Amino acid sequence: MLFDSTLRRDLTRSFGATLVVILTIVITMFLIRTLGQAAGGSVSPQDVALLLGYVTLQNLPTMLSLSLFIAVVTTLTRMYRDSEMVIWFASGVGLLRFVMPVLRVAMPVLAVVALLAFIVWPWGNRQVAELKDRYQRRSDVARIAPGQFQSSSDGKRVFFVDKETAGGSTASNVFVLENDGQVESVTSARSGRLVVEGDERAVILERGQRSDLDLATGERRVSRFDTYRATVGERIVDSSANLPPKARSSFELMFEPTPRNQAELAWRAGLALGALNLVLLGLGLAAGNPRRASSWNLLFALLAFVVYYNLLNLTQAWIASGRLSAAATLAVVHGGTFVGAVFLLWWRDRGSVALLRRAGA
Repeated sequence: MLFDSTLRRDLTRSFGATLVVILTIVITMFLIRTLGQAAGGSVSPQDVALLLGYVTLQNLPTMLSLSLFIAVVTTLTRMYRDSEMVIWFASGVGLLRFVMPVLRVAMPVLAVVALLAFIVWPWGNRQVAELKDRYQRRSDVARIAPGQFQSSSDGKRVFFVDKETAGGSTASNVFVLENDGQVESVTSARSGRLVVEGDERAVILERGQRSDLDLATGERRVSRFDTYRATVGERIVDSSANLPPKARSSFELMFEPTPRNQAELAWRAGLALGALNLVLLGLGLAAGNPRRASSWNLLFALLAFVVYYNLLNLTQAWIASGRLSAAATLAVVHGGTFVGAVFLLWWRDRGSVALLRRAGA
């Protein structure tokens, strides 16, 4: 049918263009933030592109929902402005008749949003957590950079080297400050090298001295050495320990129904349900008068999107604190929004029919 094909084509074009714009803006913002984290030492500079990809996948459900919502509002607003809606209404096609063609376009996007929310979202958070944890828990040797003071992963040691060979295994003018709360040690050496012995790494310092200060008694001891050996063990990242709920799979959250896990699971379900409700809300919010020079529909629609998604985060906090149950939240927030969207559609459809009857009379 001409009506269905025309509407679906316009919606698809508007959705594609909106998604490209939103992706460009959001990826640029994430890139700036990720570069800032890399400059601050939170993540490895080599992992910036990988981390950017994970973060984009995490936020893709929200971007898809927003793009679809804007596409519905802008497409129908244009049809109202160009008097196309008046022609369809006069032909006996009410506003409720627009629901099925719009849902045919939206259903693949809604399915992708649900897939991303329940599967890709926790996987992406897990990968980001592992990248950051691996970088923070890398060995002390890997932290050393020529001409820079670098602290160890536990904050008990500070390193400085003047020059380093191309292979990174030998350095000159080495300085190490160590404080374990009881003894403060300062070690300096003319040169140092990295050796691998089995599964362990060790630093061999040559021609230097070590000064130990007992913080309790104030006693100081100075010793010189020709060779000094310090073992630096590589830490293995345990990716399954102490993961936050957002980095755990949906099946794990269902089998461990703690308040925090239920809050995270309700938030993921809310992303999928919210995308559907926004499509129906867009149909009702797009109504306008073609005789007016300007329309506030898009502004009201964006305001509704911001309020709705902030409500998702607020109810997640309430569920995590035990104030609300997950089932009650899904029923009240998303069920109430669905009923409100359907009522708005019915009211708009009834108003358009009444307007045409008055015009015909």
